[in-house]
Amino acid sequence: MTTHPSIEQHPDLAEMRARFERATSTPRAQAIETLALLTGLYLAASPWIAGFNGLTTLAVTNLITGVAYVLCMSGVGTAYERTHAMAWCAIVIGAWTIISPWVVAGGVATTRTIVNNVIVGVLALCLGLAMAAMSGGGATGARRSGLGSMR
Repeated sequence: MTTHPSIEQHPDLAEMRARFERATSTPRAQAIETLALLTGLYLAASPWIAGFNGLTTLAVTNLITGVAYVLCMSGVGTAYERTHAMAWCAIVIGAWTIISPWVVAGGVATTRTIVNNVIVGVLALCLGLAMAAMSGGGATGARRSGLGSMR
């Protein structure tokens, strides 16, 4: 009977972890994470900063999505190999932020709310995309190095 080593000691897994560590320790990655955290904090506080806190449905929506965005993007830089899928969730939150003034009930689509949410949403979406693309090649990088043809 043969014994197989655990998956934790597989050379491909060790290489992937090292690549993720290199990707998140760069100044670019740290800048993306910092900007993402500031974007999420602004999104959560934007009803009171931009002056549309009287529109309670959108104010609550922005507060919840801002906190969710901060939570999604805060763990990505420190433990990217376990949380990089959260960057895709942040992309969805950015897209929701863009369309929320038209979707949220209560007739909250004013010029102020639209401009605020579209700008913040586009920024959140772009930062989420940048964080998701940070792994340095994904599946194509694995295929180039011969790691994609495991049998």
